[in-house]
Amino acid sequence: MASKKLNLSAKSGLPFKTGNREKRQKLHILRKKTLDNTKRDERFRRRREEDKDPSLREERLRKNIPLTLERKRVWDDVDRDTGDGLGVSVDVERLKRQKMEEEAQLHVEDGSDQGEQAIESAVSENDHDSMIDSASDSDEPTTAPPPPSFRRKSATERATSPTYSAASTNLDLTPSALAARFPTLFSTDPPPEPKTLITTSLNSTLHNEARLLTTLFPNSVYIPRSGHRHSHKYSVREIASFASNRSYTAVLILKEDQKKPTGLTFLHLPQGPTFHFSISTWVEGRRLPGHGNPTEHMPELILNNFRTPLGLLTAHLFRTMFPPQPELQGRQVVTLHNQRDYIFLRRHRYVFREKRQTEKNVIGPDGKEVKGVQGLRAGLQELGPRFTMKLRRIDKGIQRGSGQEWEWKGRMEKQRTKFQL
Repeated sequence: MASKKLNLSAKSGLPFKTGNREKRQKLHILRKKTLDNTKRDERFRRRREEDKDPSLREERLRKNIPLTLERKRVWDDVDRDTGDGLGVSVDVERLKRQKMEEEAQLHVEDGSDQGEQAIESAVSENDHDSMIDSASDSDEPTTAPPPPSFRRKSATERATSPTYSAASTNLDLTPSALAARFPTLFSTDPPPEPKTLITTSLNSTLHNEARLLTTLFPNSVYIPRSGHRHSHKYSVREIASFASNRSYTAVLILKEDQKKPTGLTFLHLPQGPTFHFSISTWVEGRRLPGHGNPTEHMPELILNNFRTPLGLLTAHLFRTMFPPQPELQGRQVVTLHNQRDYIFLRRHRYVFREKRQTEKNVIGPDGKEVKGVQGLRAGLQELGPRFTMKLRRIDKGIQRGSGQEWEWKGRMEKQRTKFQL
């Protein structure tokens, strides 16, 4: 006997159950159809309303921002006297603004004219977070607004606010206690010309990958590390002493597991510290579609989204690996972008060209169009290699055995929404 056809009703969308298996399957299908029809009718109704009033669509798109883990990021509640702050997740730039606004408020209470100027400067810094400041078109005098209160925003408010992941790192905001703790990285003297010695772990087979790193880091040379049973196995301290006596500024050790790169160790000469990074998603340049071939020009360096004291320390390490004066005629740029404590390394060659009719204008980190470059676009060609790093540990000096005395150690924070860099 043929089963009776069930008609679609409003009750089919209710999550009720029945003991019959076949009826449960049919009710489940009907429930899905009802929900899909309801969503489709809602979309069509919203489209008709937005066609009549385009401002509704703009408001919906402005608020329709995914609440990702990056936007749920939380900070430690500390004052500006945080010391070196290696184990503290705090925004150094925010602390600087808070200090300036507190000083401005004190001047305002005293009745001096310096308070209004300090407030205006603090507010202007809050308005311009990108590298390119947009000039104001109006010349009318405005009154100084009161300093904003630093209230902790909710997750929804942080999701609808502009992101700062594309903001360039300001290395001038380094805390004085952090600079005193690592004087070799934060020296006031002009930095020496970078010279890097690249080697591998014992019994390594990553000779090709190590030679690729010599094309990435300027003034670097690769020396294979012998692992023969009749040869002397040089330790890390012996290699560091050898390199320091020959005016090298850093030693880079490439680690492997199952014939794949798994880690990078940076030794800042002559006295350390030692940075241990893990590596994931190593891709050579020849495996990238449409890749280019690198030249021997000194590349430019871009450091993005290093905001905490630990992040500034890591950014200073990478800055010492590249010369301060790049060769712009090579049009090569190395980007180190930090996101959720993962450092993405990319190398590109860029070219400026005219904007096509189908392309949009350049958008800044604040979500607004950048003035002065409306008719230009930048074309990129990746050169490789590309890989992702994550900071695992910072050791004191150059030790005989790794991990004996450490300045900072990862995997100590269990809260997923708190990042260290």
